[in-house]
Amino acid sequence: MAASTADTVAEPASESDPAALTSRPTVTGSLPALGLSALGIVFGDIGTSPLYTLKTVVSMTGAKPDPSVTLGALSLVLWTLTIITTIKYVCVAMSVNNDGEGGILALLSLLGIKRQHRPVLVAVGLFGAALIYGDGAITPAISVLSALEGLDIVTPSFAPYVLPIAVVILVALFAIQPQGTARIGRAFGPIMALWFVTIALLGLWGVVRHPGVLAAIDPRYGIAYLFSGGFTGFLVLGAVFLCVTGAEALYADMGHFGAGPIRLAWAAVVFPSLLLSYAGQSALLLDGASANDNIFYLLCPSPLLVPPSR
Repeated sequence: MAASTADTVAEPASESDPAALTSRPTVTGSLPALGLSALGIVFGDIGTSPLYTLKTVVSMTGAKPDPSVTLGALSLVLWTLTIITTIKYVCVAMSVNNDGEGGILALLSLLGIKRQHRPVLVAVGLFGAALIYGDGAITPAISVLSALEGLDIVTPSFAPYVLPIAVVILVALFAIQPQGTARIGRAFGPIMALWFVTIALLGLWGVVRHPGVLAAIDPRYGIAYLFSGGFTGFLVLGAVFLCVTGAEALYADMGHFGAGPIRLAWAAVVFPSLLLSYAGQSALLLDGASANDNIFYLLCPSPLLVPPSR
């Protein structure tokens, strides 16, 4: 997403140094301000994955999963977030860039490709880009529809309106894209910050009610669940990867903000909030909540979820 001219770097790069035109992020400001803007641009997909991930995982094992299943599923989610997002993307991939730019095509351009190998590697790069396009097409719809499912808690009569409202929201979101990265980041950054703080507090409330859920930090629960679940365990592993939906944006959007602000936002806000949200939802399952219900919304106390009418 290209930023508008007014929102690009304040000091133009020298014409004698073309590399400087691409080595600087397109959005400028202090590190905390850039980190806040990054929340609104980079972390929308992965930040809304708690709406549906754990529900999808545990519902594959039945409405009332036993504690070993719940802890195993949570362990898989926690370690997938740690290994795939924190280690692979934040620590490793973001250390490799092409004049400050990230993404699969930028990474491909850094390879010393021999002529006879170029067709294969170009095909692989285009295939990866196609997957990103596919992810960009389906993920917004999944996130918005999952968020609107909360209307069913207010009253089931909202069900026929969920799809039309989702279409309106998606059209509106795509319509404002020409405003540029910087403006959208400044507008949505505080909103996403409030979102992450909210899901962190709700998750913490769930953990306090059932602190035994913290045992899932031990990866042996996840490994045991995978090897004891047979083919179902394999299918569950596919569902677990929903928790890293949008993780590629950390690397692909690096050219907008730079690696520092994205790493700061992930480590200080996003990662701990996601861990707490998933742990809180799992705590409800350990307390006997049904996997057929939307576990995410069950974390919220009823008076806050649906304020009483006066």
